[in-house]
Amino acid sequence: MILDWTDEKARTFTRELTVFRHGLHERPMFSDEALADVLDRYPRAALGVFTMGEDPVAWETWRRGLAGELSGAQLLEAAKAGRIWLNLRRTNDYLPEYAALADEVFAEKQQAAGLKTFKRDIGLLISSADAQVFYHLDVPLVSLWQVRGVKRVWVYPVEEPFVSEAQLEKIVLRETAEQFAFRPAWDAGARLVELHPGMMVSWPQNAPHRIVNGPMLNVSLSMEFMTPAALLRANVIYANGVLRRRLGASPRLQDGVTAANIAKLGVARAAKALKLQKPNERVLPASFRLDGERPGTLLPA
Repeated sequence: MILDWTDEKARTFTRELTVFRHGLHERPMFSDEALADVLDRYPRAALGVFTMGEDPVAWETWRRGLAGELSGAQLLEAAKAGRIWLNLRRTNDYLPEYAALADEVFAEKQQAAGLKTFKRDIGLLISSADAQVFYHLDVPLVSLWQVRGVKRVWVYPVEEPFVSEAQLEKIVLRETAEQFAFRPAWDAGARLVELHPGMMVSWPQNAPHRIVNGPMLNVSLSMEFMTPAALLRANVIYANGVLRRRLGASPRLQDGVTAANIAKLGVARAAKALKLQKPNERVLPASFRLDGERPGTLLPA
């Protein structure tokens, strides 16, 4: 599936920004007909429908909508005509062809890079021309596979001012959303990758990033996963947040299998078992619905 594995790319994968070539875009499972069928079969309650403004700083313009009873073909036409982002999370849990794809992808990652992976989430992203995803970070590791269209991805260092340890803790503790304030001047410190069909990019865990589509429909796969090292890091961040809030401590984040991090892993597990931290369960309310008669038109919810 990956056409250009090398020893160097196997070494940098998940540790540094790394770009690969793949052949997924040549598969018929991403044709209009196949995508419409997937949209029909995917659980409608799990489908994310979003729109957004044009200013990359105005992340508050990210709004959730409703697909209603629109068919898969109508949803695809709405993505072609409007400014929406369709997010099909965990397709590998719902659709057998995506479960098979996940098995294929992660078996290859283990063979080529020696990675043991789990908590796998294959997200199918179908998005409009010029749509964007605002500055944010993910807790798991991520690889982004471009299938149709062109998008630009800015990836920022996992350090201040781009993200602080306090911000990381809030996100891992689920006190706040993954999106947070962005300053355009930070682009000077970012790596910019323009993804075309047949390209994939991965970046270090928790690296902030933002995405802007080119002037055409985009189809991508966002593959989230954990490795033992990534899970340890997430638990260390969680424990640091608990220690800061419960004991007034000032712990620092350090990677690696150390005695301190193993102890923090125990702290995180105990805190979760005792439910010491209550996540913010706020759900973004639906503010619009898609018009089945006029593709791309948004109606009040």
